[in-house]
Amino acid sequence: MQHITSTDHRTISYDKYGSGPPLVLVHGGFSDHQSNWEFVKPLFENQFTVYAIARRGRGETDATVGHSLENESLDVATLIQSIDEPVFLLGHSYGAQIALAAAAKVSDRLRKLVLYEPPDPRAINPEVFKRLEALAQADDWDKFAVTFFRDALRVPIEELDELRNTELWLPIVADARASLGDLRALNRYDFDVNRFRELRVPVLLQIGTESPRDLYVTDEIAAVLPDVRIEELPGQAHEGMTTAPQMYAKSVLRFLLG
Repeated sequence: MQHITSTDHRTISYDKYGSGPPLVLVHGGFSDHQSNWEFVKPLFENQFTVYAIARRGRGETDATVGHSLENESLDVATLIQSIDEPVFLLGHSYGAQIALAAAAKVSDRLRKLVLYEPPDPRAINPEVFKRLEALAQADDWDKFAVTFFRDALRVPIEELDELRNTELWLPIVADARASLGDLRALNRYDFDVNRFRELRVPVLLQIGTESPRDLYVTDEIAAVLPDVRIEELPGQAHEGMTTAPQMYAKSVLRFLLG
């Protein structure tokens, strides 16, 4: 992995691969710089020089306690500023909120921005959050992940049971401790969509047709940005890059390179 130093003097790591114009990827929770993009990596690296950041607590990036979403957006902005030409920026889930905040800081360094279902901090149920904190205290990370997917993301129990029986579940559980930091930061984040009214780069907002739309700020963002479009991924929910990588990549490539 390659490394940079954050504005608060932390080590931030990232994978770099492929060739072409630079594309910075910001992964979501319950995943990392590898697992979030595992199935679309072959489709991206033939078109872009990819910079897949490992957010705090992943890869060789320092694990910090009490960091904010703004801290992580500065990590991404620092990576973008280290690249010697304007970049495409793409974020998924919590990583989409980070990417949006970073975009506002370095908009002059961006070509285009893609956001897949940035979560609404106000949609976190306080009772669910209390249960998650209790499970974290008990080091029951498997149940922590189950509770989040079932009660926060509202994944149908049949689909969740199927997921738990696949090889995808172990990396999800392995990332649960770091994802607790994401959830705490998101819970403290004061999301104000008006901050982004002057963001003039072209923006693609992706959303799965099967996702509970009220969990995400997609429509709220679309209402204020000057150059924005929404694209629905039919039949998909919150993990389209994993469940339908060809569809997802086609949407991204059409927007970024079309």
